[in-house]
Amino acid sequence: MTTNIQIENLKCGGCASTIKKGISAINGVHDVTVDVENSIVTIDSENADIEEIKTKLSHLGYPEVGDKNSILHKAKSFVSCAVGRMDS
Repeated sequence: MTTNIQIENLKCGGCASTIKKGISAINGVHDVTVDVENSIVTIDSENADIEEIKTKLSHLGYPEVGDKNSILHKAKSFVSCAVGRMDS
């Protein structure tokens, strides 16, 4: 099953790296692609819990468009971005 989720706060490849690493760790997720230009995360999965994926994205600082995008989310996304740049 392929799922597309449009997210907030996505800025660069560092962000994308953090998202890929975090979402790939979820059971049932086979592949994660991040379209930085359009702020879309594409997840190929088998029996993965989409709500768990959305919650993980939010915890990383990248909530789904339409969900609450608080100052805390924005701060977390800056940290995730920095960590992702170091890991790439």
